[in-house]
Amino acid sequence: MEELLELNRPEEEINLLSPLTWAYIGDCVYDLYIRTHLVNTTNLKPHKLHIQTIQYVKAKSQAQLLEKIQDKLTDEEKDIVRRGRNTQTHHLPKNSNIQEYRYATAFESLIGYLYLTKKFKRIKEILNLWT
Repeated sequence: MEELLELNRPEEEINLLSPLTWAYIGDCVYDLYIRTHLVNTTNLKPHKLHIQTIQYVKAKSQAQLLEKIQDKLTDEEKDIVRRGRNTQTHHLPKNSNIQEYRYATAFESLIGYLYLTKKFKRIKEILNLWT
């Protein structure tokens, strides 16, 4: 993946980005991880793959995953999660409550931050905790 996408922002700049920007990219990274995992481990047809993917990427599931891994995060990662959780959004979630939505945003912020700072090994460690 590194060869496919060019990530060239210095970490100092990434630290200044809005946590919602981290969440924006983190949502994509996590979705791709789940889709790839399902393609590699099942023989489902595309519609069933989509239905199964939704079970993992919905806000409630992401919030539960964050709760599960919280004690395995570094202090820096906990700070990123806190920033993501406390960021004001002007979006009302459709299929979850506000608390789940904030924790899902926090989870996506963490994944996005790690991705942008090229900490791919750490992303893999974190995402492998859910299995």
